[in-house]
Amino acid sequence: MTELHEVLDGRREGGAQVEVGDTVRVHVKVVEGGKERVQVFEGMVIGLHRPDRLDGTFKVRRIAHSIGVERTFMFASPRIDKVEVVRHGKVRRAKLYFLRGLTGKAARIRERRAPRPTATAPS
Repeated sequence: MTELHEVLDGRREGGAQVEVGDTVRVHVKVVEGGKERVQVFEGMVIGLHRPDRLDGTFKVRRIAHSIGVERTFMFASPRIDKVEVVRHGKVRRAKLYFLRGLTGKAARIRERRAPRPTATAPS
């Protein structure tokens, strides 16, 4: 029988490719009573922990009714239906915990744009 640490040491293939600073929309399966529905949690990724492993997590922060709400999701969780990346943020930190102390426009992150395609001269 395989040991737990051997299973958790496995690598994660596929799944969501999120990075710190990205604004994501996480579709989470929620069970209320006997019914199951999908609830969307949209916010900014402020931290990743072991993103290439099966037990990796990512932390999403959003502002709901002027109160900051953070939620930690596992990459390999069966409760996550899908993860959509809304926009990519341009950051130079591994963890964005400094956003906890900022509000309003001060908490914005610049968007990372894709490089423009260069036009080649006809030969």
